[in-house]
Amino acid sequence: MMLMKRRDFLKVGAAAGAMASLYGCAGGGKASGHVVVVGGGYGGATIAKYLRMWSEGNVQVTLIERNPTFISCPISNLVIGGTKTMEDITVSYDGLKNKWGVRIVQDEVVAVDAAKRSISLKAGGAMSYDRLVLSPGVDFMWDEIPGLKSAEAQSKILHAWKAGPQTVALRKQLESMKDGGTYAISIPKAPYRCPPGPYERACLVADHLKTRFGANTTAKVIVLDENAKIQAEVDTFTKAFNEVHGTVITYVPGASNINIDRVGLTVNYTVPNPDPLATPALVQAPTINAKVINPIVPHRARGAGASGWLSAAGLANSADGKWCNVDVLSYESTAKANVHVIGDAASCGLPKAGHVANQEAKICADAIVRLLGGGQPDPAPVANSACYSPVTASTASWLTVVYQYDSVNRKMTPAFNGGVTAGATPIEAASISNSNFRQMNTWFNSLMGDSFA
Repeated sequence: MMLMKRRDFLKVGAAAGAMASLYGCAGGGKASGHVVVVGGGYGGATIAKYLRMWSEGNVQVTLIERNPTFISCPISNLVIGGTKTMEDITVSYDGLKNKWGVRIVQDEVVAVDAAKRSISLKAGGAMSYDRLVLSPGVDFMWDEIPGLKSAEAQSKILHAWKAGPQTVALRKQLESMKDGGTYAISIPKAPYRCPPGPYERACLVADHLKTRFGANTTAKVIVLDENAKIQAEVDTFTKAFNEVHGTVITYVPGASNINIDRVGLTVNYTVPNPDPLATPALVQAPTINAKVINPIVPHRARGAGASGWLSAAGLANSADGKWCNVDVLSYESTAKANVHVIGDAASCGLPKAGHVANQEAKICADAIVRLLGGGQPDPAPVANSACYSPVTASTASWLTVVYQYDSVNRKMTPAFNGGVTAGATPIEAASISNSNFRQMNTWFNSLMGDSFA
């Protein structure tokens, strides 16, 4: 079996959105030790695999994941739209276990003792480590949406922002809509998981309604965005909202004070006063009477918060206490030595997305192998953010950007023409096309295979 060399770099084509692999050579001696990885999403699975691969099996890896299989958030909106099934986005951990020798433990972490290099598990007992990698994903802050604080409310008003049972349940709610009904989706202030995701979901719901009820449907999709503007693929989604789905979608930027009545299925909110010099600054918008309400609830790292194990360990050290600050050369926590945080839980300037978690995992894996071998992290890591966004059941767009390390500001910065450029922006597809949709499937299969196979 031919193993991927860490010196290899699979160059990224803008339209293809392919995966970057990595990076430098390790430096130092042969790596050894025990690395515990918490969380089996794109970040956790990728680092477990690549630690085994790049250490040539000398680093022992234990992956702790509470679920028996992984369900992908990327392209899960196609399940909601009706063109993919849950089986299409579900994968087991057998490849990591059988091919790469990763020990899989189905459990949850309830405490981290960084001083003792030990974690406590929900099922009981403790586990020691030489290096700990946390990729726990996100929790949802229901308290920030009035009307949704109870468990009963949360069982009826779905976010479906973690792929799984809610994905199927939201699809069923859409199937119950009749022509003339309204679907309302809200988008929290950034950062949130998958910047283009809410906009693509709105498009796929609109496409579903038009396909089901005809091009002249009176059904509506209302997008309440707490951000002042579209957060990703601005050209794509501006065209999608105004032209492709212009008869169905209404986009409302700057929505705030969103209040949901789960019984009456209404949504109240405020918007900026059209006259910026007038008082009050915010005015009440008309009440939305909706058949389906789909709030994307504000996030924080899973385990952060007043009673969370991540916060108790001192790892949720961003200014707002929601995320974990890291050194982007190694993704080691800035608060605790020998603990690394990748994926959605990390505050590192990169988007919170599956492809990015895969990239962060490779940078982190490379750094850990170097460190365990007595070397130092690569001083010039490179990462690529790439994703495809379906706009209809057969067309998609894409976005890609390459990040390089800015040694002056000690952060990853978008690169342009081979150099770090503060003003560089992501490259966006010039059109929404069937070809992009086909390439999206190739991209997704490559991402899943690279992370789990």
